[in-house]
Amino acid sequence: MKKSALSLVLAVFTGVTTMASTPVDNEVKQVKTTESTVTWKGYKVTGSHHGTIALKSGSLIFDGDKLTGGEFVVDMPTLVSNDLQGEYKGKLEGHLKSDDFFGVDAHPTSKLVFTSVKATGKNSYEVTGDLTIKGKTNPVTFDISIYGNKATATMKVDRSLYDVKYGSGSFFDNLGDKTIYDEFDLVVDLVF
Repeated sequence: MKKSALSLVLAVFTGVTTMASTPVDNEVKQVKTTESTVTWKGYKVTGSHHGTIALKSGSLIFDGDKLTGGEFVVDMPTLVSNDLQGEYKGKLEGHLKSDDFFGVDAHPTSKLVFTSVKATGKNSYEVTGDLTIKGKTNPVTFDISIYGNKATATMKVDRSLYDVKYGSGSFFDNLGDKTIYDEFDLVVDLVF
């Protein structure tokens, strides 16, 4: 009887210690899309334009308190300009959504999938991911900071890699002051 009781105690103890040392699976935290913002800024020789675009969905993956992954889908038809009003605002938004730029009718979403995450500080990471715009996928690298249930990321995107050619000096000569620079900025503020 003592032998069976000892075996039972050892079995329970082994089971408990095995469970305690088993790593926790990655935790997926859904991004609150209505509370999160994506701000864009594009540049041309004579100035710049800026606005917002909404996330359709998003998630960050954590192992404990360490970021390990993420995936985001951007709702391209929500692209708006915040620096113009009236007729000019409508013209710019329509042009950005047209095939000259992002071809929103044929490509209603863009997507970012993290492929590697490297810690650079206590709450900071360098992320490389696959960004898909207009059906073309290219790697991008950017910095992201996590504080509690919020994250902030900034990135530069080279539109010429995604077949967004309009007004680009990479594709057209002699544009002069009509040149629109290939790189645009994104500032992403996430709540999850």
